[in-house]
Amino acid sequence: MKKITLSSALRHPATCIATWFGSGLSPIVSGTAGSLAALPFAYAIEAYLGHAALLAASISIFLIGWWASNQYLKATGRDDDPSEIVVDEVAGQWLLLSFLPLTWQAYLVGFVLFRAFDIVKPWPVSLADQNIKGGLGIMLDDILAALYPLVIYLLLDVLGMHAWLVRLQIFLGGGHVF
Repeated sequence: MKKITLSSALRHPATCIATWFGSGLSPIVSGTAGSLAALPFAYAIEAYLGHAALLAASISIFLIGWWASNQYLKATGRDDDPSEIVVDEVAGQWLLLSFLPLTWQAYLVGFVLFRAFDIVKPWPVSLADQNIKGGLGIMLDDILAALYPLVIYLLLDVLGMHAWLVRLQIFLGGGHVF
């Protein structure tokens, strides 16, 4: 297996994307590093182009990440889900954030909940993680992990629990934007 360094990651487009500009090469918590590195991009896309653009970017990075992950696996001779591939965290994080308000509080809650569900991998996330191989498997489990906090948020919204969401946001130091 070939070891990837930051300088080599930034030279090849597929490796650069798969490691999200090298953030996945973090020696500790590479998935969290990749998710954190996704946030400024998400904020910029959403602030300048809107929620729909971030959703479209999530779908696009899912497809590009599928390709880049497959290329990375070929280049390194691996067939598992290497921790340095974090473009899947980017796609999942962006999917969730495309439905949340554009506030630092919503981004914080979205980040924490996404990471929690990505780490715990409840069913069917665990099913996809264990049974679907290659770039598709790498990407799909994070998209599924993003659906859990998204469904929680949408249910709270539909059930009229705005008061709970507002209290959470005020607790985190924000105003009334939910």
